[in-house]
Amino acid sequence: MTASGSRLASGLTFAVLSAVSFALSGPLARGLLDTGWSPGAVVTVRIATAALVVAPFGAISLRGRWDLLRREAGRVVVYGVLSVAGAQFCYFSAVQRLQVGPALLIEYTAPAAVVLWLWLRHGQRPGPLTLLGTAIAGLGLIAVLDLFSGADLDPVGVLWALGATVGAASYFVLSAAEDDGLPPLALAGGGLLVAATLLGVLGAVGALPLEGGTGDAVYGGSSIAWFAPLLAMGVLTAAFAYVTGIAAVRRLGSRLASFAALLEVVAAVVFAWVLLDELPRPVQLTGGLLVLAGVVVVKLGERDIRAVGADTPVPSS
Repeated sequence: MTASGSRLASGLTFAVLSAVSFALSGPLARGLLDTGWSPGAVVTVRIATAALVVAPFGAISLRGRWDLLRREAGRVVVYGVLSVAGAQFCYFSAVQRLQVGPALLIEYTAPAAVVLWLWLRHGQRPGPLTLLGTAIAGLGLIAVLDLFSGADLDPVGVLWALGATVGAASYFVLSAAEDDGLPPLALAGGGLLVAATLLGVLGAVGALPLEGGTGDAVYGGSSIAWFAPLLAMGVLTAAFAYVTGIAAVRRLGSRLASFAALLEVVAAVVFAWVLLDELPRPVQLTGGLLVLAGVVVVKLGERDIRAVGADTPVPSS
């Protein structure tokens, strides 16, 4: 296998691991939200737990090169605020009002936003196949939302999900830069610390409602102690998911990684079905297949991209 082929294979492996891990967060959070936990409390505990897990490894990965962290402080802060705290809070707020599948698919219009950003900001004009793939994925999204039949979706929930779109798009773009020398663990650890601090401060001053409880969460008809899903969300769906996600983006580039991450939607639908008994309608399942087809077409269109510069932007500037 060539070096580029090996890089692609490892990137896709990391992308799948990250997507499946992230996918579990919505169903787990829904079980806690149904017991009275607020979205702010769930995301704060989740991110704080992940920060405690990843930050020490991030510090070790710097190997004393603290100047790298100082130089990239702006990007780390923006990553923590938008990509971690903003995206997760908006997503959990959406899940409180929408089913997991539709909420996640609205969020994952992010790949189209990434394509647009790379075109406008970095001159990476998408080729015909990339545009076709984006259109197919968009059609799939419409089917998932079941807009043709006038499905009744909570408009506030949709707005929260669109807010998560902005955070998700920033996650892929900010994670892509690797020529700055900042290790993935350092970016993940620093971003998680920033997000946890921000959420904690907002909660302390009363700007972010932090309501919890000790009631059991129910998944698949079984009751589980409240701390178990919280721990799983912090370690598996945040710490592990963010680290593997950054590793994937650095190997695949922000455009392809953002489309590969749509696999999260499929995994989330499966998890929501098993844990919450939320099964999308046939038209929504068909839409999910169209979204995945769009990912394949976008990959085929990668070679048609007429780029100015590499696909490793540093958009904090």
